[in-house]
Amino acid sequence: MLKLVQKFLQINKYSEVKNEFKDLFLSHPNYPSLFAITDSLDLLSVENAAVRVSKEQIENLPSNFLAYFKDELTLVERTKEFVRIDTNKKTGQKISYDNFLLDWNGVIVAIEPNNVVARDNFKSEYKDVKFFMPLLILFGFSFFYNTYSVFSLVFLITSLLGLIVSVFIVQEKLGFKTNIISKFCNLTTNTSCSSVINFDSNTNKWINFSDLPLIFFGSSFLAILLRPLDSTIFIGFLSLLAIPIIVTSIWIQKFEIQKWCVMCLVVSFLIFSQSIIWFSSDWFTLSFSLTSIFPFLFALVLLTSAWLLIKPVVRNVLNSDNNVKELKKFKRNYSLLNFLSKKIPNANGLEDLRGLNFGNRNAGVKLSIVLSPSCGHCHKTFQEAFDLVLKFPDRIFLNILFNVNPENAENPYKIVVERLLTINRATPGKIVEAISDWHIKKMELKKWLKKWHTEPVSMMINQEIQKQYEWCSKNNFNYTPVKIVNEKIYPEQYELSELKYFLNDFVEEVEVLEKIA
Repeated sequence: MLKLVQKFLQINKYSEVKNEFKDLFLSHPNYPSLFAITDSLDLLSVENAAVRVSKEQIENLPSNFLAYFKDELTLVERTKEFVRIDTNKKTGQKISYDNFLLDWNGVIVAIEPNNVVARDNFKSEYKDVKFFMPLLILFGFSFFYNTYSVFSLVFLITSLLGLIVSVFIVQEKLGFKTNIISKFCNLTTNTSCSSVINFDSNTNKWINFSDLPLIFFGSSFLAILLRPLDSTIFIGFLSLLAIPIIVTSIWIQKFEIQKWCVMCLVVSFLIFSQSIIWFSSDWFTLSFSLTSIFPFLFALVLLTSAWLLIKPVVRNVLNSDNNVKELKKFKRNYSLLNFLSKKIPNANGLEDLRGLNFGNRNAGVKLSIVLSPSCGHCHKTFQEAFDLVLKFPDRIFLNILFNVNPENAENPYKIVVERLLTINRATPGKIVEAISDWHIKKMELKKWLKKWHTEPVSMMINQEIQKQYEWCSKNNFNYTPVKIVNEKIYPEQYELSELKYFLNDFVEEVEVLEKIA
């Protein structure tokens, strides 16, 4: 399901948010429901709609959309003559409109295509290329200092292909899932790479059966780059010795597991090809010397040692990622947030306080934060609150209040609140810059006061500061920052940035309360 939605995003030019969608979707408490998909899209500000339409309207639907076909989520791409569908198991199936309409329940998820071309795509591709630079440099040195024969080039290419396939095998063993490999491994009902690779279920071994191709082809590839001719002779001999292992692997797939691993068969074919080439060449009659054995042994020891060090780290990282996803899923449960949220002791008068306002006044989520100019933690709270409004301007209303004693003349930061409220009343267009200079840029007091010089503070401003201070005192808010969402104190166990996960829940709760009232 995840791969289908990611492909759906890519088709509509949202490639830059695919990974972010993955994190949001997998950690969603309703995963893998349709609501988890649409809610995650909402959090990414991707305009979407999940609706039921009549089958007669199919010609008026977007050129691509998600739909439930035969009770399974499917990516649908319309053409003039047929419909192309992708499922979790098969891709690129072409069926007629009549056949599609028979098993389609009318539910679709559509998104608004992204017309803004992301500039980061080229940067991300360039970063990927940098990972291959050491390999390209090694290639260059090898071809510059060594002489390659046709047989050496053949062994180099087959070893490289074997190394690539071996990496995919190890990824499958460790739990990495890629769309390309999933298609490749599930060509027919009799193929399943996962069943074969995970047949050796003991993951506590230092070296698993699935590690052997990686070590063999990795050592072969590195050895050939070091000494092409000498290494090729010994690698060909080792390929011949590996034939019994190949036969055993095929026998297990055929009779014990009764499933074929396409990647394993590719590895077997490459090793068999190398052994045949070596056996049919003049090298078959050559004796081995230390120069032909040493490069491979050096590469073998080096790569095996490196893999034994890296493998546990990779496994721990994967386990940690899975644990984090489960914890996120638990934490994103709205019932838990609601349970931890406490009602304001005395909410009367909150709506009458005139602070700094941002966002949509009619939004279902009303966020109030109580700050103090001298509070270091308030900088982060303001940043997170303001980012939420910037990302969801129609869904959140932000009200910034201050807890400052107006009678404390010794407080050097009281003037910051006075000037912020004055700027907001006199020139509201400058308030974003003024408060950002203080809480985001963190200007020094003297520098900030010099930049934001205002007229003398009016009586009305002093009364508002007094009013906010008294309201905080009445509720025992003798600390800052205080975070309030829809007249409930936002729990300390949550970062304010995590409020985005619950926007739909808060709106639904408000709608229910309005209906009851």
